[in-house]
Amino acid sequence: MKEKEKQIYEHLKDLFKEGKCELNFNNNYELLVAVVLSAQCTDKRVNQTTPKLFEKYPTVFEMANANVEEVEEIIRPCGFFRNKAKNIVSACKDIVSKHCGEVPEEFEDLVKLSGVGRKTANVIMSAGFGKDAIAVDTHVFRVSKRLGISNGATPEKVEIDLMKKFDKKLWSDMHFLFVLFGRYVCKAHRPLCEKCELKDKCIYFKKMLKK
Repeated sequence: MKEKEKQIYEHLKDLFKEGKCELNFNNNYELLVAVVLSAQCTDKRVNQTTPKLFEKYPTVFEMANANVEEVEEIIRPCGFFRNKAKNIVSACKDIVSKHCGEVPEEFEDLVKLSGVGRKTANVIMSAGFGKDAIAVDTHVFRVSKRLGISNGATPEKVEIDLMKKFDKKLWSDMHFLFVLFGRYVCKAHRPLCEKCELKDKCIYFKKMLKK
């Protein structure tokens, strides 16, 4: 790991102390559902929605047999509720029929589930199974490009760059630190550049100075 990446990691670690998922969950079934719901939705909104959802469908088995329209009504506040409900129920059916009711821990098995792409699979592997994985969401994508760590045009290319530039044992921690940094400091709109101690490394900040 080069000095620049080391300095970024050390600063974010000092700033947030611990990189962790801000979604509320008690098991990997709840984590999977919460991450699917979080697509284009805030974690805060998801956390407000899932208690009622998991009260009605406490396990993967109940969700696998759920009425999709009833799930839609509960998760409506999370947006894209029809597609998300369909994917959640379908994914749970596969977990029951193909994985004996246990959320699979291998990437190849996770991405075969409805509604589970690379980001969702990596979050589950990291937060659910404690594996080394980097999930590239909008925050990670934005921060990586602004700090000049990656110029990848797609989340997958950014993921590959991050895996190359940070030690494997730090991947999961870096993901959540980048998410927190992007959520609270390096925001998409009106980032807090004046308070940011990484602005000397930031391509975005240097561009803004030239305007």
